[in-house]
Amino acid sequence: MRITARLATAAALIAAGALALTGCSAGGTTPASTSAASGGTLTLGAALDASSWDPADAEFGNRLQYMQPVYDSLLHITADLEIEPWLASAYEYDESLTTLTLTLRDDVVFTDGEAFTADVAKANLEHFAAGTGQNSITLAAVSSIEAPSPTELVLTLSAPDPALLRNLALVSGMQASPAALEGGDLKTTPVGSGPYELDADATVVGSTYTYTRNPEYWNPDAFPYDSIVITPLTDLTARLNALKSGQIDAAIADAKSMKEAEVSGLTVNTMEGDWQGLFIVDRAGTKVPALADARVRQALNLAVDGDAILKNVRLGQGSPTTQIFNPTSTAYDEALDDAYPYDPEKAKELLAEAGYPDGFSLTMPAITGFEDLTTLVSQQLGEVGITVETQPVTPDQVISSLLSGEFPVFIFSWGSSNSWQDILKLVQPTAPWNMYANETPELDALILAAQQSTPEDAEDAFRAVSEYLVDEAWFAPWYVQNNIYLSSADTTVTMQPQNVVPYIWNYAPAS
Repeated sequence: MRITARLATAAALIAAGALALTGCSAGGTTPASTSAASGGTLTLGAALDASSWDPADAEFGNRLQYMQPVYDSLLHITADLEIEPWLASAYEYDESLTTLTLTLRDDVVFTDGEAFTADVAKANLEHFAAGTGQNSITLAAVSSIEAPSPTELVLTLSAPDPALLRNLALVSGMQASPAALEGGDLKTTPVGSGPYELDADATVVGSTYTYTRNPEYWNPDAFPYDSIVITPLTDLTARLNALKSGQIDAAIADAKSMKEAEVSGLTVNTMEGDWQGLFIVDRAGTKVPALADARVRQALNLAVDGDAILKNVRLGQGSPTTQIFNPTSTAYDEALDDAYPYDPEKAKELLAEAGYPDGFSLTMPAITGFEDLTTLVSQQLGEVGITVETQPVTPDQVISSLLSGEFPVFIFSWGSSNSWQDILKLVQPTAPWNMYANETPELDALILAAQQSTPEDAEDAFRAVSEYLVDEAWFAPWYVQNNIYLSSADTTVTMQPQNVVPYIWNYAPAS
């Protein structure tokens, strides 16, 4: 089943990739609702609270669900990873893959009455690219944007961007009202053209976010619910209890919750998702000099028993890996998955060869949700001589503290998706999650080759990047875990590859 699932997903990726990597066009279709049933309220439990409502700050992962009811994107991505027309009814690349022309719908109106036009789309893309959000880099290859007519948008790229269409279907392509863009209140007051609008009177910040239908929406059949409520419940036990009592319809969970959920009549939805492991971000030894030596970073890989963690902590819900790329992605190479089998004695040897026979010390964050892993990993690193001190970080400060480079090494989950997007966000010197801007001439050359690869040689080019990262131990992944998502009997959920929670259009009332 595992191989079959991977092949099916890979086939979908190849189809999407072929569309993105050749001079091509698409257009004309309007995705329909996934269910004949409609109406009612969908109530979701979220693992994180909403942060900013400005599309320029939009995140992938858990917080994407807060934005998708309000903000439509230029393109659309399905549960099969296919890219479809949306606010852009058609799109076409030139042969060089550096000019993307989008034809825009002419019947879209924002909830404040403003019209959607090419000038508005241009302003939104420029707003996103100029923002300080962690995903602004996803438009880094766009060198200019032109709006030759109200329904035509032309993006000129400085170099091919293999992830651009996907990003325009998600955070980069989100569209806000031009008046709201100019008004400066977007961080607290969302105004989009999406299927729903945030009901301020029925919303309590930090507790309940209520969305009601946008009566002027152009494609209401694609969203069956009359209203959506998202309740942030950062505690897993609270989410599970809310599901069992019927207070919410669906929520993210973990492997330990599966048995209790099944006994309670809930549906357990799973899909291979995030990898978990160590981010070794101080690769130049800025804070911890030992980490500048690849042998030390390799020792961190060998010192942690990822297989045991997967078996005992994640109850076998996942697959071992030592690479950062998603198993469905172009860069993934199964041959790399056993590069660092658990071997504490070998780890000690490498530390001694690197000049650290007595080990060294480092500080890692104590992050809510990773308490068990932090304890286990600190113990195992200690057994090879690496002393770990932990520093508490509040849930709302986790992302900002990690991105600041405060911690040289930390335990985290990463929702790997498109290979190029992962490189943009994790690997390039300008990547926001490459906090110390690490680079080498060899890696730079491999990245450039991957970016400029053709469909015929893309797999080899991207795999070469992955092999370099594994050999140089830029990270220490342990496994790709299954995303566990629970839903009530009244709710149909379609899991979304390459995101920790389903997108908002993946829900429907059970027939």
